[in-house]
Amino acid sequence: MNNQRRASITASNASIPRTIPTPPEQAFATESEPPVASFDDTLAPEPSNGAPVSPPTPTSLNGNDSNAAASQQNTQNHKALAPPTLNSLPHVSLGPAAHPSAHPSSLASALRALDNDPTSAAYCDFPAPSSNDSPYAKSISSTAPASPRIPPIRQNSGSQTPRVRPHATTLSIPGMTRSLVSPDGKIADRDVAAKLVIIMVGLPARGKSYITKKLRRYLSWQQHNTRIFNVGNRRRIHAVASPTKHRKESSMDMPAQPATILVNGAQAPIPDSPVQKKPSASDQDESPSMDQSAKFFDPNNEQASKIREEIAIDTLNELLDYLISGGGSVGILDATNSTIARRQKLFDHIKAREPKLGILYIESVCKNPDLLEANMRLKLSGPDYKDKDPVKSLADFKERVKAYESAYVPLGDYEEDHEMQYIKMTDVGKKLTHFGLGGFLSSGIAHYLSSFNLSPRQIWLTRHGQSVDNQKGKIGGNSELTDRGHFYSLALYRFVTQKRMEWLVEQKDKIAGSSFPPLPGDQSPPYPDLNRELDEKNFCVWTSMLMRSIQTAQHFEADEDYDVKNWEMLNELNAGKFEGLTYEEIARDHKDEYMRRKKDKLHYVYPGVGGEGYLQIISRLRDMVREMERIKDHVLIIGHRSICRVLMAYFMDLTRDDIADLDMPLGMLYAIEPKPYGIEFHAYKYDEDKGWFNEVPGYKPTRTVDRSA
Repeated sequence: MNNQRRASITASNASIPRTIPTPPEQAFATESEPPVASFDDTLAPEPSNGAPVSPPTPTSLNGNDSNAAASQQNTQNHKALAPPTLNSLPHVSLGPAAHPSAHPSSLASALRALDNDPTSAAYCDFPAPSSNDSPYAKSISSTAPASPRIPPIRQNSGSQTPRVRPHATTLSIPGMTRSLVSPDGKIADRDVAAKLVIIMVGLPARGKSYITKKLRRYLSWQQHNTRIFNVGNRRRIHAVASPTKHRKESSMDMPAQPATILVNGAQAPIPDSPVQKKPSASDQDESPSMDQSAKFFDPNNEQASKIREEIAIDTLNELLDYLISGGGSVGILDATNSTIARRQKLFDHIKAREPKLGILYIESVCKNPDLLEANMRLKLSGPDYKDKDPVKSLADFKERVKAYESAYVPLGDYEEDHEMQYIKMTDVGKKLTHFGLGGFLSSGIAHYLSSFNLSPRQIWLTRHGQSVDNQKGKIGGNSELTDRGHFYSLALYRFVTQKRMEWLVEQKDKIAGSSFPPLPGDQSPPYPDLNRELDEKNFCVWTSMLMRSIQTAQHFEADEDYDVKNWEMLNELNAGKFEGLTYEEIARDHKDEYMRRKKDKLHYVYPGVGGEGYLQIISRLRDMVREMERIKDHVLIIGHRSICRVLMAYFMDLTRDDIADLDMPLGMLYAIEPKPYGIEFHAYKYDEDKGWFNEVPGYKPTRTVDRSA
């Protein structure tokens, strides 16, 4: 573009300023209104014979710039003119921010004029625009202040209507995420692609049921609706004449009792469940008992193979009903599924029902012969061999395993060639390999499975000693222990130290009185890890970062034989703006909030900065649980009421309805010992007069009597 610029505008282009686009509202005004001169042309006058450029003089607003006199007259009488508007007033008068597309030459000329003579007409003579003409005012104020704002209408901006592409399968954590279709953060029924079918793979006695029960417990604790569908349960009471008989009563493992729990060393009674009820005598009389010996599992037995396949498909259909229309998020098919043909048939059947569902194979492999022998011995107390001769039962079970081995094909090349995601565990977590994991559930499961171990150990759980705020009935805070709290910390140290020594003696006695590999007739043999160096097992004490928890561990801290660590994730639930109040004060001064919490404590979140709820506690304890599953040492957790409730719910496999109302008073101490078949559980109550703990026989977790707590 030529550096010289004319001071006047020709009629051909006077209607449109060079640097300012014509607004839509002026499209029709240009035909009747006189042309308006552009300030880009007037602010850059031509230099004459090298003379210095004088400050530019604004032209008239009516476009009459034929002579200097007219220009000066219009300049002197500009106050009689109508005030300029944004559409007619160029960017210079409002500054660069008002018009981001301002031409740099005009801006430079205006700045030079201001530097040379701040009192020039370009700076002083022009009236300042009114506040209504400010672009900021126009962006904030509305021409119709009383007009309601109309929210955007939900629509599909994609190329296909309605949408056929599956929705994103990003992380969903109840209490930590939410969306329009999932206000509570759970996997929405619409997001079928985020749901998961887990198909177990492996020979008998490889720990599949142990893995499925721990998986279901963990996922349910994370508030993902999860159930186990066991093909063996359906097979055991299957009637040949009616493949779908006892469908609801046999295949689904309910979350209430996923594993054996020993209370004070004895097996806890299993409550009757309508889903797990045994068939009545009349049901058993309607059809003859099926042969369940090793011959039934021979792959060359065509009739038995057909029956087993029908049972597997029928169980899978029940699982799919649960995921598609039953509100489920994860369904686990517990069976051997040891051949490629069976796995492919299951895969095709799932995709035919719902192609968006995720499918994950999990295989359990056992290469340790001692571990395998121990697993087989445990099978003798299972439903197939209970109350039968152990020697004959063990021989029959080994024949069954050989029948499966003849056709067994492990996961590997075929699944990888067909892009099927899988996880392979070796010796219950000693080695973990996976392929093609997609989705947050599959990745989280792989992380959790990598933390498994069968090492014998104890997990102790208790609240801190009495604090000053406990004495006053206040929630939250960071107060110190009272004298009674300090006495509790000393009694806790002495009692746990003695129990630690007793446990070591007991484990050594078991090793001395047992044979390994186990002899015939041993139904609960020790595991190989039991032979490891028990004397070198450490004892960890974990507290929160709050004063009352740290002070309760002060005597452990003074003993070099304990490893004490403070964890922020073990801090008490944050009550937000209610920190330091009593429940009576909340009920009196914040009745609405009190009633909201009372109605649904699990999903309630305290208002105010940092306020939390039980779902937030579950989320921040996720890594803590994985660490507790991973370590092989003893651990004592000195926590708070909400922390102990959430951890107890995980280890005791309690339902979500029990978490927020679990009775967790001061002065209770719980011992949990993981076992291959479940857990062994003991409860002790603090005797303040004696400064000791007494075991509570037959203790069962119950709901708290104080509904405010």
